[in-house]
Amino acid sequence: MRGRPEPDPALVARVGRVALALPEAYEEDAWTGVRWRVRTRTFAHVLVLTADRAREYAGSPTLGGLDAVPVVTFRADGEELLALEAAGWPYLKPPWAPTVLALVLDERTDWTEVPELVTESYRLLAPAKLSRLL
Repeated sequence: MRGRPEPDPALVARVGRVALALPEAYEEDAWTGVRWRVRTRTFAHVLVLTADRAREYAGSPTLGGLDAVPVVTFRADGEELLALEAAGWPYLKPPWAPTVLALVLDERTDWTEVPELVTESYRLLAPAKLSRLL
């Protein structure tokens, strides 16, 4: 533990199966949680968002009364970014990057959507040569 709550290894593994299937993707420990990268760019990151950190995210200043929630962050752009940001919970918008969103991972998570979000995030960050392999 790195001083912050860490995500459930089962969640990390579930997202990791999708992420590591993408060309040249690799996994590494992050400042908190685990992230997946292509070259040096992070396209997915599973971490635990604590209530004190949630105040920085649009869409959930209080995490619905919870102390902490696991999330996966990913990149989006264009109409998808606008639609997911406007949808609100379980999508959260951190202020530190204009194309990053977080999806709360809980019992209501649509696990058919997570691979689509992670793969699209990869496409946005991977070199064109790698994106064409998908």
